[in-house]
Amino acid sequence: MRGLRASASVLALTLITVLSATPAVPAAMTAAPPAEPEPASLMTLSVPDRATLERLVAQGTDLTERVRPQPDGSIRVDAVLTPSQLAELRPLGVAKADPAAPAPAPPQDKGAAVADQIVIERAVRWKTRDGYFLSVEATSSAGGSAVLTAAWRGSRGSGGQVPMVAYVDAGAYLGHQFATPSSVASRPQWVTVTSAGGGTAQARVKEWPDGERPDRNVPGYQKDFITQYMTPDQLNERVRALHRRYPRLTDIIALPNKTNGYRRHAQAQFGTVVVSSLAYGSEGGNDLAVELVDPGAPDRPLRVTVNGKIISVSLATGPTGALASTAAQVIAAINAGAGTLVKAAPYRNDPGTGVVAAAALTQLTDFLKAPASVSRKPATVLALRVGERRDGSRTGVLAYAQEHAREWVTPLVTIEAAERLLRNYHRDPATRRLLNRTDIFIVPTVNPDGANYSFYDFNMQRKNMVNYCPAQQADPALRNTWGVDINRNYATGSLFDGYFGASANCQSGNYAGPAEHSEAESRNVIWLAKTFRNIKFALNVHSYGGYFMWPPGAYKLDGRVTLPRPSASEEAYFLKSARTIEEAIASSRGTVTWPQQTGPVTDVLYSAAGNSADELWYDYGVYGWDFEVGSDIWDPVTKTWQGVGFQPPFEEGHQEALEFATGLISLIGVAADYRHKG
Repeated sequence: MRGLRASASVLALTLITVLSATPAVPAAMTAAPPAEPEPASLMTLSVPDRATLERLVAQGTDLTERVRPQPDGSIRVDAVLTPSQLAELRPLGVAKADPAAPAPAPPQDKGAAVADQIVIERAVRWKTRDGYFLSVEATSSAGGSAVLTAAWRGSRGSGGQVPMVAYVDAGAYLGHQFATPSSVASRPQWVTVTSAGGGTAQARVKEWPDGERPDRNVPGYQKDFITQYMTPDQLNERVRALHRRYPRLTDIIALPNKTNGYRRHAQAQFGTVVVSSLAYGSEGGNDLAVELVDPGAPDRPLRVTVNGKIISVSLATGPTGALASTAAQVIAAINAGAGTLVKAAPYRNDPGTGVVAAAALTQLTDFLKAPASVSRKPATVLALRVGERRDGSRTGVLAYAQEHAREWVTPLVTIEAAERLLRNYHRDPATRRLLNRTDIFIVPTVNPDGANYSFYDFNMQRKNMVNYCPAQQADPALRNTWGVDINRNYATGSLFDGYFGASANCQSGNYAGPAEHSEAESRNVIWLAKTFRNIKFALNVHSYGGYFMWPPGAYKLDGRVTLPRPSASEEAYFLKSARTIEEAIASSRGTVTWPQQTGPVTDVLYSAAGNSADELWYDYGVYGWDFEVGSDIWDPVTKTWQGVGFQPPFEEGHQEALEFATGLISLIGVAADYRHKG
């Protein structure tokens, strides 16, 4: 710090600011509020009912896509919370749950007087290395109040029964289903659903997903090119390396909208006074320093001196020499005397009446921890274009990942798929067919700034790094809450259109931003759709939970009015394609995407206002899907399904990347068969 003083300019600007009469009895000095963020962690919550879950979504609670209805009407959902945030939810009946605990018991028989009508919508089975699993979906004419049980039977007298869960969303009854697929002792053949109201129905159990089998690869087919989680710089270098190696099959597209960059304004906190640099930390803000000095004499005025990069605040004293400057007075003095360098503000909603204590010279910092080799400048997002004929004459496929920064597996899916397509082109006829018939656009990381922050600073970062929070929400301890949720920043079915599932609170996990397309990241995705109108298919790769979804993705809460549903033929095409892609995923290591997690977002998850798939589908006619990679893993000891998280040990993340890359290549195969010409 001595060097900082020595480098200061000899000339000094001295301002004497008389803010108000020195109080006869100074207010007590207040305890310093925290300057470091409260730790946040991924946890499983028990939510009492769907209405409470909707409330959590509405208030911007940072929920994952792993939502599990329970037989007693409660819901388990994973969330990223601090201890304080969890405490705030307890009055709503929300509690931390043991993810390995068995499902709670269903409600007692309600004994309806008139027999209800039961329709079995779907009864399916599948086999993995852990045995057979059964999933049943049914509806009752009695709606959500019905108490349903599914009984199954198989060969040699095998059988069992499973309670069903009513699925009521935004007041609308959507049917009954299993809380999670049920492990069964042998191959189930028939299922009977009975109601406490007297209704009954029977159906034969079918196979799932039962889509078209993936092409068998030729001997020597190459795969498994992922060895670690990769930062944005590593992903971009892989994209460039693939282009250098396969220049006749690839182009690199630099997307036009540069991101904010991995950068923040520098800050320091002095009790209830927060000082922020006007320049980003990497552009001079980190070079500034502030000190609050006790002049050591009575009746001294409050004075601010700027000497080069040092801001010195000489605090006012009273007749006895006691410090007398309030936080509000210090803030006003700094803004008047050093307003070309910094801006001072009160801590959150503090009134500024407390007396400020002296503080040693303190360097401002942007708190960013990445090494200097990680650029702080606005980032250019790269897309790798792959195909024999990249001239718009072939059906376009867009695959994009890491809208949410903490989803480390998702870019690996796109890179693994790109490697397979290019490395097997000359040896595998099926791969040559894909590259002959399609025009593929791969964006491994939509949100590089947030991804860097997730890798180096706060692993649970979901959003980008643009901070729209006002001063009362912008002290250093809140820095892990800033940013915009890119997948709530699109322009169809958005918060600004009155749709549900995004927040206007800048600190919330699903903050939509100040306006549609306010963010470079969302504008880049839509630029691709606008510029390359041959794009007819898109896959937004997310994690985790094991979903495969498509539009509509949002509804208005009043009346649960969704965006227009696809036509019957379009819905059938979405589902048929999904089953083919899920068959390919299962071929890798036996991971099956559950049937109750396959379908429109609003049917299988919750409303997500302003998501990208909706804009691509409704505004550009692109069949837009969402992967949620990272399916639950069956624990044969506890007999429960276990979530994998955003950043599982790489051994698991590696397997997820391999299996969902197979799914992405299957989607490209679906596109290759779509109205092929030429």
